[in-house]
Amino acid sequence: MIISKELLLSTVNSFGVNPDEIQVEMFDKFAQILIEWNGKFNLTAIKTPDEIVIKHFVDSLYIMKSVRFEEKQKLIDVGTGAGFPGLPLLIMNNDLDVTFLDSTGKKLTFIQAVLDELSLKGTTVVGRAEELGQLLEHRERYDFSTARAVSELKIGAELCLPLTKKGGTFIAMKGAKAFEEANEAKNAMKTLGGEIVGKDTIELPSAGERTVFIIKKISQTPTKYPRNYSQISKHPL
Repeated sequence: MIISKELLLSTVNSFGVNPDEIQVEMFDKFAQILIEWNGKFNLTAIKTPDEIVIKHFVDSLYIMKSVRFEEKQKLIDVGTGAGFPGLPLLIMNNDLDVTFLDSTGKKLTFIQAVLDELSLKGTTVVGRAEELGQLLEHRERYDFSTARAVSELKIGAELCLPLTKKGGTFIAMKGAKAFEEANEAKNAMKTLGGEIVGKDTIELPSAGERTVFIIKKISQTPTKYPRNYSQISKHPL
């Protein structure tokens, strides 16, 4: 085993997440594949086993302190990169219906390799959230959308809320400027049909502060959103 089982368990147990032996082995295998592929494809700057545990696995699983996932619920992981938070959430909730969205094909090829190795089911989609948000098969189809370190919150909201069904939840994972971003995103939330209903902050060992915002989709998103990305970034709501 290349990861520290003790480090993983002591950290996630502290906020109520309890992987069993099989799940711990899956996290270890995931870390092995990530390190192996990272040497070829530069998937992540986080490269040591302890860093992977804290900055990828624990960071992703902290969502589960605030959110309870039910069987067959649909989750889209926007800008998933090397599969975070989607893959750790799927390891812990293998009956989730997870769609991994990224604009970079090689990252999705990696995610598919992990899914195959761990005998997990998920869907990989090469594309951009602002485009999928205008497609009937994706627009307001998901119980959950997640975004980890994807732009400012007001921009992430326009990418993720159109994909989230009314009554569903957008889970935004933010760093040090989380509360400043939340304040600046008030107009975006109102415009797009979202409302921040919860927040949880954790200090990750040697990795700084992380905040998870729970954003409820309380009304449908107007059809003009999402706009194209140049408009979203140049003229955020």
